[in-house]
Amino acid sequence: MAISDQPPLLTFPELVQWGQAHYRDRTFNKEDFIPTRQGLIYFVHQGVVRLTSHPATPMELPGKSPPSTLLGLMGANRPFEILAQPPLVFGAYAHIDQTSVIWLYWNELIQSPNLHLAILEAFRQQQQFQFLWLGLLGQKSTLDRLLSFLALLMTQDGEPIADGYRLPYPLTHAQIGSAIRATRVTITRLMVKLREKEIVWLKDDLICLSRRSFQECKPLRLH
Repeated sequence: MAISDQPPLLTFPELVQWGQAHYRDRTFNKEDFIPTRQGLIYFVHQGVVRLTSHPATPMELPGKSPPSTLLGLMGANRPFEILAQPPLVFGAYAHIDQTSVIWLYWNELIQSPNLHLAILEAFRQQQQFQFLWLGLLGQKSTLDRLLSFLALLMTQDGEPIADGYRLPYPLTHAQIGSAIRATRVTITRLMVKLREKEIVWLKDDLICLSRRSFQECKPLRLH
């Protein structure tokens, strides 16, 4: 890339403008596979990207979403990168419609110290989030893991509502189960019990968690 073409990036909005001007942005529909490769940084402009992993198998089909483990949900203004780590295959999928992603190289990013530091800070917070996620997996009770996981997601992405918090994106019971080492059937059974106790409920097909339950199992704040 010529020096004159390198991005004079300062802020996330300017990154979006640069990506669109240089045809580095792409919009995906729900469940679309997002092509990625090592050495690139991806930045979620809008929507949500779901990061997954699954064992490599000879039957793997490009562009398809095999049974996988949920590793993370990247909302707007969050960066991510995909690294090869055999024997696992890591992938990125659009979790909702109109998910837009911008990509650039690390050497392009360092042209703007402010944005470089902001991206590194975002990665640091993601690492802390992953540590908390791994920590809750040590709980023996599946119910405790479920509530802790929902509280952790609410801490990161939850939207305040009248009597609690609501996730801004849908999650299936299978996806939750893969994230906390439980089966879809178990998650469905527990969610029914939680809904009967009005600890969890659905609003517009989005999971809501009561404020009291959130406070009781709220993880450490992300710093």
